[in-house]
Amino acid sequence: MEITLNTPALLFPTISLLLLAYTNRFLAMSALVRDLYARHKADPKNHLLRGQIENLRYRLILIRNMQAFAVLSLLLCAICMFVLFFGWIALGKVIFGVSLVLMIVSLSLSVREIQVSVKALNLQLSDMEQDEK
Repeated sequence: MEITLNTPALLFPTISLLLLAYTNRFLAMSALVRDLYARHKADPKNHLLRGQIENLRYRLILIRNMQAFAVLSLLLCAICMFVLFFGWIALGKVIFGVSLVLMIVSLSLSVREIQVSVKALNLQLSDMEQDEK
């Protein structure tokens, strides 16, 4: 496989867009936590809130890890370009490979966070169904 300075540079736009999407998720989560805090203060014994709190805590951990792996992937892409600039092709390939693995981990965590957020939405829907009955 031939690797040039352009190869790792291809990931920069992708990683930047992912970080933007992850940041938007984090901001949405922040608003949810603040809303949940107010609801919890109004009714601390609500068992539905307990499930939502646990769910949000887990989702925050996932989002933090998604962001961390994406940032590390971006950092390794930059290091890879630096290494390739000096002509160390074999080392550049290894660093780029690790960068891709970190991106895969970040995307996998993103899929998991989506699954968990669906669970949170189902909690809301079940609450609405209970109100109907």
